[in-house]
This record gives sequence, C-alpha cells and structure tokens, in this order.
Amino acid sequence: MPNSMIRIERLTKRYGPTEALRSLSFEVPRGQVIGFLGPNGAGKSTTMKILAGYLQPTSGKALVGDVDVAAEPVRARKLIGYLPENNPLYEEMMVVDFLRFIAEVRQVEKSVRAARIRNAVERCGLGGVIGKDISQLSKGYRQRVGLAQAILHEPDLLILDEPTSGLDPNQIVEIRALIKDLGKEKTVILSTHVLSEVQSTCSRVLIINDGQLVADDSPEQLTSAGEGALLVVLASRSGAPLELNHLHSVLSAVPGVTAVEPAEGEGHGTAGFRLRFGVEDPRRALFEAVVKHDLLLLEVRRTQASLEDTFRKLTAGEVRKAA
Repeated sequence: MPNSMIRIERLTKRYGPTEALRSLSFEVPRGQVIGFLGPNGAGKSTTMKILAGYLQPTSGKALVGDVDVAAEPVRARKLIGYLPENNPLYEEMMVVDFLRFIAEVRQVEKSVRAARIRNAVERCGLGGVIGKDISQLSKGYRQRVGLAQAILHEPDLLILDEPTSGLDPNQIVEIRALIKDLGKEKTVILSTHVLSEVQSTCSRVLIINDGQLVADDSPEQLTSAGEGALLVVLASRSGAPLELNHLHSVLSAVPGVTAVEPAEGEGHGTAGFRLRFGVEDPRRALFEAVVKHDLLLLEVRRTQASLEDTFRKLTAGEVRKAA
C-alpha cells in the first residue's frame, strides 16, 4: 500500500486560452486532514474535480493511492467519497431510499448494504430524519445526507468542496465536528473560504493562487512565519492632549516597524495602534522612542498573524477567473 493518498504531478488544465492550473504539484500522505485554500478563480474546484474524476487534465497526473484517476476512473472512484459544493440530491426521495440507491450505484455488496447504511446514518446524525423526503430537510441536514452518501462505500479519501457553505453558525459547528470525526480514520481534503474552519479542523494547509501552489504548511507555521504585529496603547506623560498624526510619525520612525494602523485605546487620553513588523523585533526601539517623546506606554502586546493575514499576503493581486 502506497504511503501517499494523493499525488498531484505537474497538473495543468486549460479552458481555451486560460490556464486554470499551471503545473501544480503536491502530495498528501494517508491520514491527514488538509485545508485546500485559494481565492475565487485560483483553481481549487478544478483541482478537486480532476481528483474526483469529473474533469480530465490537459496534462500531468492526479493519483489516488497508486491509481491514476484519468487512466482508471472507475477504480479510483471506489477509493473516493466526494461532496461537491452544490451537493446534488434527489429531493423527491426519502433519505433512506436515497442512501439505498447510492449503495446500489456504488456497487456495495448486498450482504453489507444495510449495515453500511446504518453506519452512515449513525455517523452523520440522520436517525431522526431517515424517513423524511430530502425536500423537507434543512440545509444542515441536506449536508449531512451529502456526507452520508460520500462515506457509504467506506472510501479511503474524502473530497469536500465548501461543505459548510450556506449553513448557519450552529450548523457549521455540527458539520465541522462531523468532519473532524471522519478525519480520524480517513484522509480528507477540504476546500473552504471559512479560514477559522481550517484552523480548527485541519492539520495542514495548501494555498493555491493563479493555478499554482504558494504555501504548504501547518496552520501554526503559516501564522507564526513572516510578519508580526504589536498592539500598543499610549498616553501623554505630561497630560497634554495626544496628537494622532504626531504619534503616527513617532511610531513609523521606530526601526523595524513596517506599518502603523489605528487600534482601540483605553478611553479618554489614550490612543491605540497596531504596529506591523518583519524580521526585526521593534520592542526595544519602541520603548526608547516612547521615553524620548515623553509618552507613557500603557500596553504592549505581541500578536500572531492570523491565517487570514497570511492568506491575503500570499494571494494578493489580480487573480484570473479560472476555476
């Protein structure tokens, strides 16, 4: 059995003159939960559709286990559970009848179909709605049905494209918990725009932009690397009114500071700022500048860059509408 669950090799996809993917390569070992991120048009959905066997690449390979998806799509699909973004369901069918239909289409052996359906219903919390028509279900329960059909044949790999799109906060928490539970025993690749979802669910993050891979690391490493920030609150030592433009100039001149942004203070007579910095830690120079200009430093707190900050930094600029 190969160690890699997914292997993408120099994958390229063209739609006429537009390149949605440009020699994209990455590898995912078994047992990881991967967050697959990128702005609209970056190539996420194109990659996932190729991986699921719904699109043919222009060149390059997508392998699931040791199976080339394009060369052996039927064999590959037996290893894959796929929940596309629009979650197509037969709304006129009851939940149990839909799952029976999917089990038959997936060629699940008759001797184990009932057990597989019971397991999927239990895992996805569908016991209370199994006798209802899908058209009667809320969006959250429809997503649960989509996840149930994706795991019915016990695949090794789950491909989930925007699984919490359109859900309310409570439903998002429920689906997120279900995905974390499924990730304990399967490899999961999860595409989403909800970055907090990635931080709480995924062990690794892949970010693509303009059809190319721009980041591959853990959420912790992506948020600790590169630019940092300090939250500071200032007051006048003499009690004189604070002049924000003057404070901005003082802070901008501190060695190591790359940007000064307004932030919340602590009430009357105080001013708050966020100082962004690169490799050089500006705290020592900040203390010296505060003393020199007869100011009081009421608070200084180092903050970690958020995943959103990292994402925006890596994907800034014009993105071609491809995926």
